[in-house]
Amino acid sequence: MQNDAITLAITGASGAQYGLRLLEQLLLAKQNVYLVFSKPARIVVKMEMGITLPSHTKDIQDFFIQRYHANKQQLQVFNLEQWTAPIASGSAISQAMVICPCTSGTLASIASGLSRNLIERAADVTLKEQRQLILVHRETPVSAIHLENMLKLAKMGVTILPANPGFYHCPQTVDDIVDFVVARILDHLKIKHHLSTRWGQKEVME
Repeated sequence: MQNDAITLAITGASGAQYGLRLLEQLLLAKQNVYLVFSKPARIVVKMEMGITLPSHTKDIQDFFIQRYHANKQQLQVFNLEQWTAPIASGSAISQAMVICPCTSGTLASIASGLSRNLIERAADVTLKEQRQLILVHRETPVSAIHLENMLKLAKMGVTILPANPGFYHCPQTVDDIVDFVVARILDHLKIKHHLSTRWGQKEVME
């Protein structure tokens, strides 16, 4: 896979729709993607979307390639203990990392510099190599601990992008709400999309 890959991690916060919609859009935009699921994320995907993911990473990889009609070279899936994955080392260059959705526990681990699994290690590598890291936090309300962790990471250049949809575009479906947040993530990744209406526009962007 090329060096312009984007790492996408999906953790066990509610909002699996955000992560999978983002994956779909990245593949549609012909981006190369490194994908990692936490164990709770698999449960949430089944609960919220009715999708039972295969047990093995290769099967998960094939599942999403078929589901989103992607090129076989675009997607590579890793498990949480796969320390030989490129994203575990700063010597392998990736364009950016997005954790979507991001639990408060994952947020805390990253803020503390922990590397207990591949998601945390990949985020730690992204930070130390001063690459783009976007955390799509999806829990509410937030405590002072959460806010302190967010501030600590924001001061290091991390983009804290809570899954807070706007309503000025008059969403009609849950998909419209999901797309609003995913569109903001894509904007920060500088990836062109057609998901939502921008403020002051009456039609979806060209």
